[in-house]
Amino acid sequence: MSSRSLNKVLLIGNLTVDPELRYTPQGTAVATFSVATNRNWTDQAGQPQEAVEFTRCVAWAKLAEVCSKILKKGRKVYVEGRLQTREWEGQDKTKRRTTEVVIDNMIALNPSGTAAGAGVPAMPVAPSAKPSKKKAVQPETDEEVQSGNKAEDEIVASEDIPF
Repeated sequence: MSSRSLNKVLLIGNLTVDPELRYTPQGTAVATFSVATNRNWTDQAGQPQEAVEFTRCVAWAKLAEVCSKILKKGRKVYVEGRLQTREWEGQDKTKRRTTEVVIDNMIALNPSGTAAGAGVPAMPVAPSAKPSKKKAVQPETDEEVQSGNKAEDEIVASEDIPF
């Protein structure tokens, strides 16, 4: 009997910085950004408490380019992916280590120019997803996101989202 495992991360939070888009020497796009998520609870004394977690996210290829075009600092986003830990040696010969979420799906939850949670419909983006029955394409710019114009990449219909 083979053992199975699951490495799946789902986050909804706000971008702390604009995505940084770079390219590998082979020409593959890579975008990095951080998502802040909040946790609220009441302590034993009845006082409200809050903790913020900052998670580094990495997107590759077409999804990286989409993220860099439509995501901006402060914007609410849903990301889905897997945890990955990398190790490397710094220029000072010190071993370094980081854990990040390598995303394979992203949904911009509030179009640019609107306040977080303003009741604006979500714009799902999943360029790496398998084709769905409802074929659509990814908007090229923030303005197209707001107006609904179509471009090249696929969008997964909001009814395909697992929550």
